[in-house]
Amino acid sequence: MRPVAPLCCAVLLTACSTGDGAGISASGDPVYRGIETRLLDGDLVGFAVEMSGAGGPEDVVAYAECAAAQYTLIRGYGFARHVRTLVDETGGNWRADAVYTISAALPQGERTIDAEVTVANCALNGIPTV
Repeated sequence: MRPVAPLCCAVLLTACSTGDGAGISASGDPVYRGIETRLLDGDLVGFAVEMSGAGGPEDVVAYAECAAAQYTLIRGYGFARHVRTLVDETGGNWRADAVYTISAALPQGERTIDAEVTVANCALNGIPTV
């Protein structure tokens, strides 16, 4: 995974963790290790997430999307558009570095998310948000 340096500022927001912190929890559930949010420029935001016990790259991508959706709501916006996500796995530790734009109105493009709907789905699926 190629590191992306923040252009503006960095804020560390930690998500909930479950289990024993050593990979997959005793219950077999994934362990969500945290979310780092970086405001890159105006409406462009980066999210670095880490987890273990993922079933594959789609799990860590979903974690990043949940972080983006909640952050969008926190900032008073309703929508986000996915720009890119880089995924890396080493020794059972999965990391994603994702970038989204956030906006009040539905942005153009195919990879948009409705933040309220996404946050609700994240809660139903047990995926933490910022």
